[in-house]
Amino acid sequence: MRKRINGKISKSIIAVLLMCILVLCAAGCSGDEKDSGDQSLKKVMDAGQLVLGLDENYPPMGYRDESGQIVGFDIDLAQEVCSRLGIRLVTQPIEWDKKEEELNSGNIDCIWNGMSVSPERASSMCLSRSYLRSELVFVVMSDSDMNDVHDIKGKKVGVQLGSTTEDEIRSSTLMPEITLVGYGDNKELMEDLENGVIDVAFIDTISTYYYSSKSNERFSILPTVFSREELAIGFRKGDNALRDKIQDTINEMNADGTLAAISEKWFGSDITIVK
Repeated sequence: MRKRINGKISKSIIAVLLMCILVLCAAGCSGDEKDSGDQSLKKVMDAGQLVLGLDENYPPMGYRDESGQIVGFDIDLAQEVCSRLGIRLVTQPIEWDKKEEELNSGNIDCIWNGMSVSPERASSMCLSRSYLRSELVFVVMSDSDMNDVHDIKGKKVGVQLGSTTEDEIRSSTLMPEITLVGYGDNKELMEDLENGVIDVAFIDTISTYYYSSKSNERFSILPTVFSREELAIGFRKGDNALRDKIQDTINEMNADGTLAAISEKWFGSDITIVK
């Protein structure tokens, strides 16, 4: 039986990352943290601003509201961090499949937009500790006759380009059996699912529950969880000082209850996993 979405997220989402990913996270921040050559924090503090790269169509993590303002869970979180550091938050929309290029070129200081941890990202970036968990699932319309992952064979399956969902589905045994359709963002992806352009959306549960809450519970999750993942903030390799300062500030927010309050605002409960 597939799962009808009720529009809420709870702490029952259980996810465990492989040990190799955790090791790579540490490796991704190569360089001695005490190395005086790391000017990443000083650069941001001297500029008086943190430039955050994001996909501007990824609710509820970061997106434009009806007035055109960029809002979201990650935006509230980053805004509070910047407020405590006495600097300004600058949100910089980017093409998600070019996020590494934007980061390494210096156009942005970090990628903070519901970014999933993967071995490749842990190797190429300096990652924060994970702060949320999610699952990758197949989503169909509630009136669909599909009830199991095996039913998607021969169907059009949509994914966001440059995401871990694309990586996972392309490396799966399902690829020869489906027609993969790529999208620039999850908003367009879910709209096409609603409009019948595609049959299935392969997406994370955080986005799924958000869209369900905005569309009268019209979506259903097929029972098979494809994979589980954790979300983290990405910095340039070697930018340990900046990563550590932001992580310390998030830890303080966790200790004083601010982090939980932001989570409750967006998800109805505290689903953060900061320790």
